[in-house]
Amino acid sequence: MPFKAKDKIVFIGDSITDKGRKKDPLKLGSGYVRLLHDYLTALYPKLSLKIINEGVSGNRVIDLEKRWTMDVMDHQPQWISVSIGINDVWRQLDSPDAEQVYPEKFETVYRSLLEQTKQLPNCRVILMQPTVIKEYPDSTGTRLLKPYVDIVNRLTEEFNGILVPTHEAFLNFFHCETGQDLTTDGVHMNTLGDMLMATTWLKAVTGIPNRN
Repeated sequence: MPFKAKDKIVFIGDSITDKGRKKDPLKLGSGYVRLLHDYLTALYPKLSLKIINEGVSGNRVIDLEKRWTMDVMDHQPQWISVSIGINDVWRQLDSPDAEQVYPEKFETVYRSLLEQTKQLPNCRVILMQPTVIKEYPDSTGTRLLKPYVDIVNRLTEEFNGILVPTHEAFLNFFHCETGQDLTTDGVHMNTLGDMLMATTWLKAVTGIPNRN
C-alpha cells in the first residue's frame, strides 16, 4: 500500500473523471473516482484518505493547463491522478475546424503541467492512458489515440510516475469478445467501464486486486 494516513489524492481529467460530480453531495461523481473512493475507504478506513475529483466534461490538456494551479496545485496533494487525451483526439473527429491539440502540443503542455508538480513536496503522479474511441480496436479514433498513449507512457517514465494502462486494458477486454459494452456511446463509461478503469488503477497503484 503506497498511501500514508491522510494522504490527499487529486483526480483530474475530462467527463470520464467528472461523471456528474457537481450534482453529487460528496463531489465525487458516479464513475471510477467514486469506486476508488469507496473501495479505499472501506478497505483502509484508518488512513482517512482525502479523494478530490476535479474532472470537467469536455476538457483537453489545454484546459487542464488553464486550471492546474487552482484545481491541482492549490490542494497541495501527495498524489495526482491524470486522465486526459480523449477529447484532444475526439475534437479532431467531431470539430475538425476547431483549434486542435495534435500530439506535439499535447506532449508539450502535459510535460509543463508535470514540471509544475515538482514544486509540491513528496508528490507523485499517476498517469492514466486515454481509453478508447468506439469499442473496437481498429476504429479511427482509437488509432489516432495511439501517439497520445505513447506520450503518456513516456511522460510517466520521465517523471517517475505510476502508469495506469487503461488503454491496454480496454483493448484486452475487446479481444475477449464478451459481448458486453464498456461505454454508453463509444467514449463515456457505463458501470462496467468504470469498474474496469477502477480495477486497472488499483492494480497499477496498489497491486490490489492481486495480479494473476
